[in-house]
Amino acid sequence: MNLASYLEQHAAAKPDSIAICFEGRSITYAQLNDSATRLADALRATGVVAGDRVAIYLPNLPEFAVVYYAAQKLGAVPVTINAILKTEEVRYLVNDSGAVAIFATSDLTHFVPGDCAALRLRVIVDQAALPAGWTALADLIARGTTSFVSVERGPEDVAALLYSSGTTGFPKGVALTQHNIHSNIALPPKYSDYRPGDKLAAFLPLFHVYGQNYIMNAAILAGITMVLFQRFVPDVVLRAIGAERITHVFAVPTIYIALLNMDLSGYDLSSLRYEMSAAATMPEEISRRWTERFGRRVYEGYGLTECSPFACYNDAHEHRFGSVGRAVDGFELKIFDEEDRELPAGEQGEIVIRGEGVMQGYWNRAEESAQALRGGWLHTGDVGRMDQQGYVYITDRVKDMINVSGFKVWPAEVEQFLYKMAGIQELAVYGLPAGAKGEEVAVAVVQKPGANLSADDVIAYCRENIAAYKVPAQVNFVSELPKSPSGKILKRILRTQSPT
Repeated sequence: MNLASYLEQHAAAKPDSIAICFEGRSITYAQLNDSATRLADALRATGVVAGDRVAIYLPNLPEFAVVYYAAQKLGAVPVTINAILKTEEVRYLVNDSGAVAIFATSDLTHFVPGDCAALRLRVIVDQAALPAGWTALADLIARGTTSFVSVERGPEDVAALLYSSGTTGFPKGVALTQHNIHSNIALPPKYSDYRPGDKLAAFLPLFHVYGQNYIMNAAILAGITMVLFQRFVPDVVLRAIGAERITHVFAVPTIYIALLNMDLSGYDLSSLRYEMSAAATMPEEISRRWTERFGRRVYEGYGLTECSPFACYNDAHEHRFGSVGRAVDGFELKIFDEEDRELPAGEQGEIVIRGEGVMQGYWNRAEESAQALRGGWLHTGDVGRMDQQGYVYITDRVKDMINVSGFKVWPAEVEQFLYKMAGIQELAVYGLPAGAKGEEVAVAVVQKPGANLSADDVIAYCRENIAAYKVPAQVNFVSELPKSPSGKILKRILRTQSPT
């Protein structure tokens, strides 16, 4: 068992088929496999062996795939690092994972500390001048041969380490096994209807589980083409859809919100037949607007890095607005109360998941692993309810709940309501300390162009329609919301930026 086997199969069966398109370059399955094989051979010669961790500190570049599949061929474990992290964050991840090698672009090399004990190989993937102690990727590949044979791995061997976002405490390495990933990437071709000749837009970061497994690994498994972008730049992506005849777009809610506020009449989007949203909860109002405007729904997925990530889908059979759907093949979802007892349909509690994609555990964190996986269920930290037919509706994150004088306020509930207000383009609701009453509700608002809302307008709108304890005490107008590279709104930053 080896995740590189799909690449090898397609390289043998259809060597000239395009695996990756990137900024005018086309890389065939044969070329990608050849580069990964040579690199695996060269890495072995430097002393990298099966089970070693190999850090990939790269933005979305074709070299990401080359290094990833080389590591897989070798039986090593890719450790994918967010390319916007800086020195102290990189030091922590490299040391925590025990990575023996790291791959970076020339502009990121100065963020890689020189004192990481286990790190013995540093590789630059572009062709800039080499700093002392660094090796060029092209030189490594040139040293390798194509006679290298991929290392067979067991189902429970760790295949990848992806670090949690670290919104509370230090990031934790999510250890996903060969079986976790193999079983999970077999699902996207079925649920997202991959067909021969399809082209997937890949602008979500490959270091993130959504881009890495649902898009990259699943595309390679299916033998189709990934059209790769360094990031989401609307005009660039929209023009490429027409030029490349892209069929599938995978995004996050903030991107769909941005597109709904654009004039798209100048773009040829006729090749598109499928759009999907995941990684954050899609506001129901946004989903409805998309369907009204384009005549087709945005398919929604739900899961976590800890389950590889795909566990729930809306819809394989019947779409329900506001829901993330039902459990996909190989998974079960339930709603538990605070004492880990299953709740009946309609009642709100913590979403728990059991299935083939659920992680082995957190890297070198036995206690936290046991807590997260207690009773054989992954405790997600997400709050929601399930209807009689098994459709799941997410309310919010446990940690994002706002306690106003003992009353629970779920930010997503207030957000869903405020998205109906004219003049609001994007928003985020969060809690702020408020003395004796514990917390108060705050909202950051991005207005639509030409809108002229005031804080009093927003507060009055809320007072007329929702309970008083849910009404924002603070309304802060901002030009944009802080977001992670995967598109999630960073409420922790909003809390630090709010006036006190």
